[in-house]
Amino acid sequence: MYKRHQFNLLKERLQEPRRFIQAIIGPRQIGKSTMVKQVLEDLDIPHTFESADAVAPNNAGWIANLWESARTRMRFGGLKEYLLVIDEIHKIDDWSNQVKREWDADSFHDINLKVVVLGSSRLLLKSGLNESLAGRFELIRMTHWDYQEMRDAFGWSMEQYIYFGGYPGSAPLIQNETRWCRYVKDSIVSPSIEKDVLLTKIIYKPALIKQLFELGCSYSGEELSLNKMIGQLQDAGNITTLASYLGTLSEAELLCGMQKYANDPARKYNSIPKLMTYNPALFTIQSGKGFDNELMAPQRWGRWVETAIGAHLLCHAEEYNYKVYYWREKSMEVDFILQKEDKLIAIEVKSGKRTTNKGLPIFRDSFHPNSAFVVGSDNVPVEEFLLLPPEKLFL
Repeated sequence: MYKRHQFNLLKERLQEPRRFIQAIIGPRQIGKSTMVKQVLEDLDIPHTFESADAVAPNNAGWIANLWESARTRMRFGGLKEYLLVIDEIHKIDDWSNQVKREWDADSFHDINLKVVVLGSSRLLLKSGLNESLAGRFELIRMTHWDYQEMRDAFGWSMEQYIYFGGYPGSAPLIQNETRWCRYVKDSIVSPSIEKDVLLTKIIYKPALIKQLFELGCSYSGEELSLNKMIGQLQDAGNITTLASYLGTLSEAELLCGMQKYANDPARKYNSIPKLMTYNPALFTIQSGKGFDNELMAPQRWGRWVETAIGAHLLCHAEEYNYKVYYWREKSMEVDFILQKEDKLIAIEVKSGKRTTNKGLPIFRDSFHPNSAFVVGSDNVPVEEFLLLPPEKLFL
């Protein structure tokens, strides 16, 4: 079975002396539980793997009982170390305070019980960690599968990845596009919004955030002002609400409203967002007219190429600590601007949607980036770029 690169990271940390809770975060259906199970199979550490999926949220004693059971197994077995893994932990009310209490008790009594927590809600898990467990955990970030992973695991071509995206569970279904689309919508998108976003944030207009997601995905790769969004959405409310909901969808790694790059932070914040999905599949389920049809339409295919490149950059941004912007000055534009500390990278995508404009040389003269280049055509090949880990751009 295919192993993602986080496999080695988690394995190494669990072989170290007990220091921190290991927290696995990431969007739905990307293989978090599978990766942890692979690590457990590869380690010799005795362990318990339990899921809170079927446990009542108000079951206040479930975590404490599970923890005490692990301690008992350590004592009865004369074990020097033990590993407790709790999946879907965010489904238990006040889980982070309960974990804090048990973890601190083990630390005080020198009990070598190592802990891994994970769950399908990136937002719920991350908010709980930040609220109660500061200084006690390390994050292992997992995100949507990239082209290299889908190619190596399923033998996909670059074009298949650009259209069908990076959800491994959907891979066997791509020969039946109707079934594939239904699976992504029903088993991934709907739970991501209804069980993650709506249960984590105070959303006064749940129908609006669903509409915003669908509209935003259909405009992936395009700039769309919040005022124009309001004109296309029912009961849209005000710009502040819409901006907040767009930020929440970005936190959930579904849809991003990229800001325009500027030296002045205020100008970034007030810019027209350029919409971009975190996974090409999310663009396809809203706009796709069939893989073969889109592949044979160069102008439309260009939007998929730009979306795939944008998703590749966005998905790794948090892990490698860089920010993603776009840039425009009147008719001059650059598709992606990456910023990491004092380093700046400018990337223009040349695809069927248009020929390369003069934005890149103008941006280079104005902002003096460390690197500026074109992806596509006779420049850096799209496939080569999609196989490149983005952190290498800053070397």
